[in-house]
Amino acid sequence: MRRIGLRRAVGMAAAVPALLVALAAAVQAGQQPASSGEVTFTKDIAPILQRSCQKCHRQDGVAPMSLVTYEEVRPWARSIKARTGVGPRAGVMPPWYVEKNIGIQKFKNDPSLSDEEIAKIAKWADSGAPRGNPADLPAPKVWDDSGKWAIGTPDLIVKTTDVVVKANNPDWWGEIPRVKIPLDEDRYVTAVEVKEVNDVPSAGNGRATVGGRYVFHHMIWATRQLGEGEQGTDAAFDDGSTGWPVHEVGREADFFDLDSARLLRANSSIISDSVHLHSNGRDTKAHLEIGFKFAPKGFQPKYKRSLIALGNGVDIDIRAMEKEQQLHAYAVVNEPTKILSFEPHLHAPGMRMCLELIWGYNIQTLNCVGYDHNWVRGYNYDDDHAPLIPKGAILHIIGYMDNSPSNKNIPDPRNWQGSGNRSVANMFIDLGNRVTLSEEQFQEDMAKRRERLKLTRNSVVLGCPLCTLSASPQVQRTQQQQQQQNQQP
Repeated sequence: MRRIGLRRAVGMAAAVPALLVALAAAVQAGQQPASSGEVTFTKDIAPILQRSCQKCHRQDGVAPMSLVTYEEVRPWARSIKARTGVGPRAGVMPPWYVEKNIGIQKFKNDPSLSDEEIAKIAKWADSGAPRGNPADLPAPKVWDDSGKWAIGTPDLIVKTTDVVVKANNPDWWGEIPRVKIPLDEDRYVTAVEVKEVNDVPSAGNGRATVGGRYVFHHMIWATRQLGEGEQGTDAAFDDGSTGWPVHEVGREADFFDLDSARLLRANSSIISDSVHLHSNGRDTKAHLEIGFKFAPKGFQPKYKRSLIALGNGVDIDIRAMEKEQQLHAYAVVNEPTKILSFEPHLHAPGMRMCLELIWGYNIQTLNCVGYDHNWVRGYNYDDDHAPLIPKGAILHIIGYMDNSPSNKNIPDPRNWQGSGNRSVANMFIDLGNRVTLSEEQFQEDMAKRRERLKLTRNSVVLGCPLCTLSASPQVQRTQQQQQQQNQQP
């Protein structure tokens, strides 16, 4: 047995140099053999970056660095670990602030990372950010930048007038010139996207301030047919206006369900008396481009846009040198309503907003999300999880504010803050999209949801307190009559 052991030892000793040579060759070729349980760039990190990061972090993207190749990503490994691990609050990457331990969790186009993915990134960074086997690397993701429109090629593009914001200008809020829309017939819109186009080099982001490389923080806008003599800047909105989702820095494109498409009237104009501009640290010339996608001609939507105003634009009282302050606002739902999206809009002290539904003695927290004044987000619910709110319910938003030295967005926390349109003042609004339904439509939508989600009377459904109840006999008769009429030739 000693002879056998000696032979094995000699054999192993002879094999060691060969193994070292093989390992050296593998390292020279960029192949780092992965040990059991090791996290590598090629196998584990690259797929995460492709799905959730490279939309912005790539050549000519809006982010300050490209995160496509290993050579580009490796120097940022520790920073990526830090930014992905800060939780659903300002500064997290990707910028998605929904708290995952409360409320509805089904959204469209959710780029957020799972706890497992965050842990993988941390382990990868802590273990020296190994490359891994190139054979594990997924094929590069192909980005269609031909038009750079998330909605696809728009059917119509309207450009606002150029503005010039000097490097050290204070915030400006006000009205911009109206723009006539070259459209000679009414059309319903299924998607709209607003982009800032400026002369900031793609390789540099200027000052690390609100929006980084942009000067438009937001624009509240509508479209309206102007009468004779209304080409000036003093005409107010009227009932003939169509309101559109507020443009905000970082905002994604807005896609409307066909049932809730919005009307763009012929010969109307882009009007806004609420544009918020801010300096980004360099002289910048910029304008907005608004792209519209149309429904087929002759199309008629099923739902009306809800006119619920959920927010507080007057009674805002934020004390100096204090954090963990709260703001509250309520709205009574006077018609059955479907909430398509939740979109907190605060200003520099804003840290978090929650949306609650109050129905009788029941209170449901629909969502709580962090807020980042540098990158505003809206959250579009999945179709089967968009809240269906009965008539008579109450919507309640709670804002959490930090006006203390710990909030680096605040220029001077010694100042009291009230309502206003600049970053140094405050807003407190839910800018989410909502539509109103008839009672028949409300019952029909709940019935579809019961069927698709296989709900029973014992199910608990966030955002739909009546979903587990059957329709009243009267509504059932109406639905049966409608079905019979639809079946007639």
